[in-house]
Amino acid sequence: MNTPDGSLTNARLGYPAQARLLFINADDFGMCHSVNEAIIRSLNDGIVKSCSVMVPCPWALHALEWLREAPHIPFGIHLTVISEQPSYRWGPIACRSEVPTLVDKDGYFYAESRIEEFLDQVNLTELEREFRLQIERVLSANLRPSHLDSHCGIHTRREQIFKMTLDLAREYDVALRVYEQPFIAQLQHQGYPTNNHPLMDSYDVDIADKTERYLQMLHVLPVGLSEWAVHPGLGTNELQAAMPSWQVRQTDFDFVMSNEALEVIQQEGIVLVDYREIQALWSRRPLA
Repeated sequence: MNTPDGSLTNARLGYPAQARLLFINADDFGMCHSVNEAIIRSLNDGIVKSCSVMVPCPWALHALEWLREAPHIPFGIHLTVISEQPSYRWGPIACRSEVPTLVDKDGYFYAESRIEEFLDQVNLTELEREFRLQIERVLSANLRPSHLDSHCGIHTRREQIFKMTLDLAREYDVALRVYEQPFIAQLQHQGYPTNNHPLMDSYDVDIADKTERYLQMLHVLPVGLSEWAVHPGLGTNELQAAMPSWQVRQTDFDFVMSNEALEVIQQEGIVLVDYREIQALWSRRPLA
């Protein structure tokens, strides 16, 4: 299936047909202190325009408190049911006895290496309960998210999970990260603005010469709406102890804070947008 014409999304958002629009969203806000500090600096002084909060993680409270003090920053909820770090783990907001298919034998969310096993056995009602509790935790902090997305892309890995998450987005009047077929075509056909192109996940970009790779990707950014999910982190002792992949996060931070990134964005005429723009068009519209 072909990706829908990016000019249609541009028109719905009020931009010229040939405009190149880009979400740069920092995922994993709340994961740990080193990640939080990097994301805050990326939002204040870098090219990152929004972030997504991992509600079950140990530093989520710090993230939510900061967002309350920065109401101008748009943010989403990074719906989380995977715990991928080998020695730094988290589990559900719900009582474990109420969501037994969400946890492993140790009571934590499943590891990333076991995602397919998790998806094959998860109870959809339990998954919806946990997603809903994570959303409600944010709302109870007197915060209003702009969108939902998910850690490790869980909401796009099964059609029934996507539909359930979409229903939650509609219920809570927020947008949803949509970045794969057939979901892009399905929702755009109904008049909803979404990403036109597959998500760029920074974990898929080699850390060697990463800034140069990113700059080249900016030079060839296609017309329409694209999204980059970046994962800034400071390579402190904490981050290095928490995750073997800490260099992915340090190199992301280096890029989003670089003068080169901003210069190329300006030279190429790329428009940095955030989820508030599409949330306004998703808001309160019934799905067909």
